[in-house]
Amino acid sequence: MIRHAEDARVVVYSRPGCHLCEVAESLVDEICVETGDSWVGVDITTDEDLTSRFTEQVPVTFVDGAQHDFWRVDPVRLRAALARAPRV
Repeated sequence: MIRHAEDARVVVYSRPGCHLCEVAESLVDEICVETGDSWVGVDITTDEDLTSRFTEQVPVTFVDGAQHDFWRVDPVRLRAALARAPRV
């Protein structure tokens, strides 16, 4: 389980210039505004471990510290995950 970025409920690991990342972050933002949940984006190029771990999969979405999706965000799955109580 990864905890990162102030323990936001949703974390989107991405890299600059990635169109899929921009789409994912926009969708996550829209859904988190609806649900009132927190989210943060993390640029994987600022950390060697994140870069080697996620280079081929970005964007990678985590919910409550567990990997949820990669490449694309499924809005139905994300809303369902956020409807569950957060893990502690």
